[in-house]
Amino acid sequence: MKAIIALPVFLVVVILDIITKAVAVATLSPAGVPVPVFGEWFRFALVYNPGAAFGLHLGPLSRWIFMVLTAGALVILGRLYRQTEDGDLRRVLAIALVAAGAVGNVLDRIRSEFGVVDFLDVGIGSHRWPTFNIADIAVSSGAFLLALVLWKEERREEAALAAASVAPVPSPESSDLVP
Repeated sequence: MKAIIALPVFLVVVILDIITKAVAVATLSPAGVPVPVFGEWFRFALVYNPGAAFGLHLGPLSRWIFMVLTAGALVILGRLYRQTEDGDLRRVLAIALVAAGAVGNVLDRIRSEFGVVDFLDVGIGSHRWPTFNIADIAVSSGAFLLALVLWKEERREEAALAAASVAPVPSPESSDLVP
C-alpha cells in the first residue's frame, strides 16, 4: 500500500526535476541573467549552486560532503519508510517528497562539478529568496510535512502515556477481595 503512494510521487518529482533543470540549462544561458515571468517578482535565472540550501558552501570538498550527507539522509528516510504503517499516507508522502528532492539534487552533484542547477527566482528588487528548483520545493514541503506528522505522533504518544499513568488504581475498599 505504501509503495502505491511513494513510488509515483518519487518518480514524478525526480523526472519533473530532471526535465525542468534540462530546460533551464538549455534555454537560460548565460547563467545569472534573469528572465522576468511575472515582472520582477518571479523570474527564471540559471544559477549553479555548488553548496547546499541558501548557498551554504563548505569549500572545495562541498560537492563530496553534500553527496555523503545526502546518502546518509536517504538511509534515514529509508528506515522511516520501513517503519511507517501502510495507512499513514501523510508520512509516506512526506518521505517520498524529501527523498525525491534529495535524489534530484544529488544527481546534479554527480553529473556536474558546477553544482546543483537552480532556476526559480522569487523576490522584490534586491530582496530575493535564494534561487531554487523543483527538488528544493519537494525537500522543503516534504520536510515540513514530515516534521508536522512526527510532531503529531509524538503528541499522541505523550497523551497515551499520560492517560496510562493516571489510570485509576483500585482502592482496597473497592476490591473484590474480602478478608
